[in-house]
Amino acid sequence: MTQQNTVAFIGLGQMGRPMSGHLAKAGYRIRAFDASQEQLSTVAAETGATACASAAEAAQGADMLITMLPDGRVVRQVLLDGGAAAALPRGAIVVDMSSSDPVGTRTLGEKLAAKGLTLIDAPVSGGVPRARTAQLSIMAGGDAGAIERVKPILETMGNRIFLTGPLGSGHAMKALNNYLSAAGLVAACEALAVGRAFGLDPAAMTEVLNASTGKNNTTEVKVKQFMLSGAFNSGFSAGLMLKDLATAAALAKAMKVEAPFAQECVARWEDMVGMLGMGADHTEYFRLLEGGKR
Repeated sequence: MTQQNTVAFIGLGQMGRPMSGHLAKAGYRIRAFDASQEQLSTVAAETGATACASAAEAAQGADMLITMLPDGRVVRQVLLDGGAAAALPRGAIVVDMSSSDPVGTRTLGEKLAAKGLTLIDAPVSGGVPRARTAQLSIMAGGDAGAIERVKPILETMGNRIFLTGPLGSGHAMKALNNYLSAAGLVAACEALAVGRAFGLDPAAMTEVLNASTGKNNTTEVKVKQFMLSGAFNSGFSAGLMLKDLATAAALAKAMKVEAPFAQECVARWEDMVGMLGMGADHTEYFRLLEGGKR
């Protein structure tokens, strides 16, 4: 057990639920809040966490606060407008494990520092399956000393901790990683659609790709499991993928780096979200191609 014995955990969705569960099993006292009362009650029953009526209430008495929320805008609302930051004691550490905008993260860090709080950005990769098994990859940006203080907690939720640099670098890394993931998925789906039209078996194609240079995360863990099976239930929505893509494209623009392919990827995912909705599983991109809608 580290100095951070009491952890406020804000955001108990598909990722936050198992992540907070691992912390509770490790012996940390969890003060939890989620906008969904049903989700909050479920997690409290599963883990023994204290269910709080607000994020500010969850922050009371906590040495550390973790956010696992849809985006940086919601994180700022919870911390600043919702009063969670004001409820934390001076010296507490805030760890934003959401996929937030890296530029906004730096601005938020300055505002929290003025309140005597330290912000670390520590987004994750691995999706729901690896959240459940505590095998997430965690990209941590911020003060190295603060990261070292909370590292035991991070290691309770993930098995690979990467120190990416100054505040905001973790969120930048996450957005760029998801850009590559989204681009790889588009290429894999198009290749399979073309191959099937020519007469190739997509399952056999996937075997060849995974033994060849075309291998990527989509061919390895998504095609057979979620696409060819027709399940389309990976647990990561098209809307979230689009949000991360837009973050990566905006970061390129802010850094004055030409990234035309990133812009094209954003346009393609905007099309998908327009057709299927924000909540559609991101692997349904394959279904759109197979249905001839693109």
